[in-house]
Amino acid sequence: MARKQARRRKPKSTRQFKMPSIRIGRVVTPLVAVGIVIATYQLSLTLLDRPISSIQISGPFQRVSALQIEEAISDQIEAGFVGADLDRIQDRIVALPWIDQARVARRWPSRISITVTEQVPAAIWGERGLLNTRGELFVAEARHPPAELPRLSGPDDRSAEVAKRYLEVRDRLIPVGLDLQRVHLDARGSWDMTLQNGIKVRLGRRDVAQRTDLFLRVVTDIITSREKEIEYVDMRYGSGFTIGWNGGVTTPVPEQQQTEQEMLAARGID
Repeated sequence: MARKQARRRKPKSTRQFKMPSIRIGRVVTPLVAVGIVIATYQLSLTLLDRPISSIQISGPFQRVSALQIEEAISDQIEAGFVGADLDRIQDRIVALPWIDQARVARRWPSRISITVTEQVPAAIWGERGLLNTRGELFVAEARHPPAELPRLSGPDDRSAEVAKRYLEVRDRLIPVGLDLQRVHLDARGSWDMTLQNGIKVRLGRRDVAQRTDLFLRVVTDIITSREKEIEYVDMRYGSGFTIGWNGGVTTPVPEQQQTEQEMLAARGID
């Protein structure tokens, strides 16, 4: 009797999960390289850094001394030649009164170079403040403001606007032999000017640009020939202006009446 061969059951195949292999060398090598670079950089800074041997300061030194600048940055210099923060040193210098700009640079092997530019006062602001050529208030209370400077006044947040109008008007007065001594803007927005010869010009609040242009085109010609007789000019009219003469006489001048002869005829002068 033939034996029945027993069927061998095939063992069930079990799926094996393999963890993804990570080649350590590919990760470690870049990290090591980065670490070496950082360590080399820090070591270089340590080796290169040294105490600052000298500070060279150059500038006009009319209002600020080199000693004042050194005192302002003394704590920053202690960081060393490489460790010194040049931007912070520059900020310290520019924060000094009368300093407009500053350039700070390293000079190998251990010297710091500083070049400063002082503010140039262009006008007196209010009672004792000083404005630079950009119309910025850089000294709030000057001890001895230069008497020859023009006087500008108005709300503190509009100093640049007042300075701009002063420069624009003055640029057109100089060619005809006149100059501007004072410009004032009050809290209501009304403008007044005073010429170097003492004649006052009232511009008011409305249409200031147009009134100023009319004054510069027409009235300046009258002033140059009769300035000793004129006390003020009032431009606050819809058309034309009024001239106030010494002695209390006034002459209204319509806008279309723009020649000196017509104006004098209206006043009764041949």
